[in-house]
Amino acid sequence: MSIKAVIFDLDGTITQPFFDFDAIREEMGLERNSGPVLESMAKMAPQQRQRAEEILHFHEQRAVTESSLNTGARETLAALREAGIHIGILTRNRRRNALAIAEKHNLKFDVVVDREDGPVKPDAFGVLQICRHFGVEPQETLMVGDYLFDLLCAKAAGAVAVLLANSKRVAEYAEHADFIIENIDEILEIIEKAGNRNQK
Repeated sequence: MSIKAVIFDLDGTITQPFFDFDAIREEMGLERNSGPVLESMAKMAPQQRQRAEEILHFHEQRAVTESSLNTGARETLAALREAGIHIGILTRNRRRNALAIAEKHNLKFDVVVDREDGPVKPDAFGVLQICRHFGVEPQETLMVGDYLFDLLCAKAAGAVAVLLANSKRVAEYAEHADFIIENIDEILEIIEKAGNRNQK
């Protein structure tokens, strides 16, 4: 089946990895190994959560200001657009930050689903929402990310899971990936091969 849409994670995938979540957890008064930040915040008392949100928003804004694109990101998005392939962003960040990244680096995303739209990754919600928006099937869609949750949400939705291998924990995530790539532009080869298979 040919690929009609590509969904990207934002930080670490479109942009170079920035967040130090262990440091953010410590700043929030959490243990370094206490698990995902958003889920931990959901369990906080209102006053603690408000402070945690302020800390998270500060780091997210810094991530926008200091962001730099991963090698090949701009060219890959341009090639997808030229090929008529839909481009989505699925992030546990906020939409405004995704759009600020796009504006800063002169990129265009067709749709952004953020943490305020519904259940966050690793839930399948975001992938399915974007597929519905584009009118494509999950199996016609690549989900590209650098973290375990990107792969798990792809698998839960029935999409193709692509791991961008840019962290020390790649070996931990690899079993959940349909493809593992070193550079983001390698998805173009995956898409081309999928199209070739259909033509046979």
